[in-house]
Amino acid sequence: MKKILSALLLTVLVLALAACGAKDKEKVKTKIVVGASNTPHAVILEKVKPLLKEKGFDLEIETYQEYILPNKDLESGLLDANYFQTIPYLDSQMADFGYDFVNAGEIHIEPMGVYSKKYKSLAELPDGATILMSNSVSDHGRVLEMLEENGLITLAEGVDKVKAELTDIVDNPKNLLFEPDYEAALLPTLYNNNEGDAVLINSNYAIDAGLNPLEDSIAIEKTDSPYVNVITVRSGDENNPAIKALVEVLTSEEIQEFMLKEWSGSVVPVK
Repeated sequence: MKKILSALLLTVLVLALAACGAKDKEKVKTKIVVGASNTPHAVILEKVKPLLKEKGFDLEIETYQEYILPNKDLESGLLDANYFQTIPYLDSQMADFGYDFVNAGEIHIEPMGVYSKKYKSLAELPDGATILMSNSVSDHGRVLEMLEENGLITLAEGVDKVKAELTDIVDNPKNLLFEPDYEAALLPTLYNNNEGDAVLINSNYAIDAGLNPLEDSIAIEKTDSPYVNVITVRSGDENNPAIKALVEVLTSEEIQEFMLKEWSGSVVPVK
């Protein structure tokens, strides 16, 4: 009788442990929803899908045309991660809106370009030329640093170039007129409509509009820019196995080679 009871207790214990194991297994997230800009982010993620599937995770991609919603949707839980923003933009968003986000992985750089239908080089820009740029303050530093490197302006000594603003310009020999009033996604349209003398366009929007940043721009940002595009998640989720697998695949040699081949240097992987 004792042997029978012991056997029954052992069976119950095994079943209980199996049930607990099943519940724990259910807690492991096997599907992640990632918000991304159309190009190149969503294109890269589509390439990642089968590689991530091999690791046991399904990827759903939500595309966005602008910069505000992906962070709002990440905070609300509609997204598990987003892939569209640079580190300075992420920092500014967290400061402005109190988001508790973290950078889960650095993936690639999209050099910003200067585009003009009127002039073939920055040197040709006339006195009083109008420069159209994004209303995203986090982009201003990279724009101003590029213009300074090309000798068009001088920024105040000691200013943090990443955080530089128009008020930090101390010398503007060509009296350039800056119009920082436009949604970044609209800048390619302004360029195509021949508005302004020069337009500063992020490469993702340039590529999405059919422009080749390396061929169509009259000047382009260096590829060692600090404006790295990252996978962003809510604080604590960076250790989620699905997120770690996503970053691992995105930084794999296969995906890095795909970026270089697909965009010929206008999207540069972080190695």
